[in-house]
Amino acid sequence: MHELDQRDRQHEVAGSRQRTPRLARYQLDVVGAHVADVVDSAGGWLFDRVMAGWDVRVAVANTGDLAALRILGVQPIALRAMFDGADTPTALALAGAMCGEDDRVRAALAASVRSARTEVTVWGDVWLPSVGRRGSEVCHQLSAAARVFKAQAAVAAGLDATVAPFEAFRSYGQCVRTDYPDLLPVG
Repeated sequence: MHELDQRDRQHEVAGSRQRTPRLARYQLDVVGAHVADVVDSAGGWLFDRVMAGWDVRVAVANTGDLAALRILGVQPIALRAMFDGADTPTALALAGAMCGEDDRVRAALAASVRSARTEVTVWGDVWLPSVGRRGSEVCHQLSAAARVFKAQAAVAAGLDATVAPFEAFRSYGQCVRTDYPDLLPVG
């Protein structure tokens, strides 16, 4: 019996060593007006970030069928959950239109730009008072896989399946430095 207890303790110690936390992954939080807006404006970029190992969470103001987001491999979450967590994301992306509609989005955008520690990317019109400047134009060239998955997500979101090779954004603050940058300056 004593020998069995000793083996159990050894197993517990070995098991606790195996439960060490994994290396921190980059996290991208995304806020859009609706699923079709996210897919159309940033779907290929989000897919490519997921494939690069990022944790991508997407919240939309007008929820509906979330199948298109799942096709892209992102994690749909409730809008309120996006702002309830204590984790500061590595990157924040959002529809500029959301800044004029939701105080939480406007505050998150302004705080992220001020901190300069979070990569901030916006598509569409930006509510300038919250950031104070227009930002830099950047674009993402979609991978071949991203074009295929974005086309499928577009159909699921009720959009045309024609996918452009680039997606355009405005960038504020610090860009995440990786071996393979995916947001490149325009011009």
